[in-house]
Formats: sequence, C-alpha cells, structure tokens
Amino acid sequence: MSDLKSQLPAWFDYTDSYEFMERVRAGMPPLIICVACNGGIQGKEANEFIPESADEIAESVQSAYEAGAAMVHIHARNPRNLTDGARDTETWREVLSKVRQSSPDIIINATTGAGPGMSMEERKSSLAAGPELASLNLAPDMSQFKLKERRPPLPFPRPALEIDECIPFTYGQIRDFATEMKGRAIKPELELYHPGCAWVLRDLIEHNLLEKPYWIQTVMGYQTSSFPTVENVLQILKEVPKDSLWLCSAIGQFQLPLTTLATLMGGHVRVGLEDNVYYSRGRKANSNAELVARAVRIAHELNRPVATPAEARQMLGLSSRPTQYQAAAECAAP
Repeated sequence: MSDLKSQLPAWFDYTDSYEFMERVRAGMPPLIICVACNGGIQGKEANEFIPESADEIAESVQSAYEAGAAMVHIHARNPRNLTDGARDTETWREVLSKVRQSSPDIIINATTGAGPGMSMEERKSSLAAGPELASLNLAPDMSQFKLKERRPPLPFPRPALEIDECIPFTYGQIRDFATEMKGRAIKPELELYHPGCAWVLRDLIEHNLLEKPYWIQTVMGYQTSSFPTVENVLQILKEVPKDSLWLCSAIGQFQLPLTTLATLMGGHVRVGLEDNVYYSRGRKANSNAELVARAVRIAHELNRPVATPAEARQMLGLSSRPTQYQAAAECAAP
C-alpha cells in the first residue's frame, strides 16, 4: 500500500472528478463484496440454488465467503413454511449461528425489510438476534410482481401468486428501527431507493441515530426506486453526506453493469441470488459463489484489491471481533 493511499480515508466524494483521479493515482480502497444470498420473496421455484433452510443458507454463504465475500445479507426463512420469511428471533438466531460456524469472520447483515405481509414488529425480529449490520429502508416500499408456481417435489408447494403491496415506512417508524439498532450496537445499512431518501437520511443524522462512516446502499432498478442508469446513480450520490461508504445493488440484468460501475468508481458491491438469479443471458447462476467470483475477477481487472472481512470491519468502524451466536436450543439449555 502506498504512503499516499494509507493516509486517505476509505470514503470520499464519489462524484468529484478530481478526487476520483487522485484515488486512481493513489489506489482505490479495497472492494467490499456483500453477497445477498437469498431474499425474502422468491425461492427455489425461481432458481434451484437459492438457499432456503438454515443449513442451505450456511452452506451457500460459506462458498461465497471462500470466493471473496466479506459480508452477507441474509433473509431467514420460516422453517415451517420456507416460502415465508422468518417472523421470530429464535429462527434468526439459528440461522446466524450456523452462518458464523461455517464462515468464521464474515460480516453478518440481516434484513429488516423481510417479506410481504409482515408487521413492523415481525420485521424487527432479526435485531434481537444480534447481527452486526441490518438493512434500514428509507422510503415506503411499493411493489407489484408475479411469483412462479412452486411445484412438487419442492417442499411447501403453492400456486402462482400476484403480489401488489406497499410497506408504508414513515419517518417515525424509520427512527424507531434506527433507535433499536443503535441501542443494540447494530450498524444500519441505509437503503436509498431514490434521491428523496436523502431527506430521511439527514433526519436520522439530525436525531443522532447514525455513526460515521454512514453505510449507504443505492438500490437501483427495484420497483419505485430510481431507474438503473449511470445518471441516476450519480444523482443519488450527489445527495448523500460526505462521510459515507457506498454500496451499489441493482436488480436482474442491471446487477452486472452497475456493480462494475461501482467497482470502477471506488464504491462497493452487492451481488447474489436475492437480486439476480441469472449469471448471463439465458443461463441461471449455479451458486452465490459464482456471482461473487465474477465480482472478484472484475475487481482485479480494474486494479482494485478485494477487502477481507477484517479490512471491511476496519473501513466500516465495526468491532474487529466477529459477533458469536448461539442457536435458540443452546440458549434454552440448562
């Protein structure tokens, strides 16, 4: 690492041309790769390699971790119906415990977005399990989509579904989530769907609910988020505070071009089967690890090192000691 690079913070103004050129000369910070391993809506009916059970999640995350992921974003599933998101902390503890056993120092990031039809309290059930980070939506979430029929021999078969839903996050509800995260020493991953989310981000800062560096994610191409274009990525980044680390996610076919853009610009990337079930046109991905391996390869081609979990922890201001978890059954043992 050059002397100049070692003196520079990991975050900078990604839209400043001169700072970009200076970073290219000095060397960009290591790339944090977050694997979004499964999601809370579609499952094996969309891609047979989407992990659903706790054991499948742990196995899939381990492969992605070994391929180069420093962080995992998880949606625990209800073991009594794997098509539904987990609604209780005990299930979350089991999943996080198994992920930690198989991936000893990966940064564990749990959802609070969860899945359709959940109450706010059910969406918060992941927080009591003690993830190191948790997603925090900064806007109402309106979506309309079709889910494929889930056929036997898949467990919990169901007919095709049409979802038309809005999760009506308010300023007060978002502050409530952030307050609980702060009380539990969980760093929020701030989900920005469009430039207007910057109003909510600033509200959280004004209420002293966030710690620097702010970990923001631009969510591109999700319904009612900004269209997944270079122009829109830049516009959102112009609205965020200076002391921010940027993670880029994009849906479907837009994942590869926009995460490559983020890698080039000095940001960080989220890849995985939650956002994109395909590896290339007409060919489904055969694992989360395959998508992570491509992000690693692109980073190396663009002359960026890939962050280890330890380096990512330092950049994000997290504890150097990974959180340890006990499964619910162990917690209940005398």
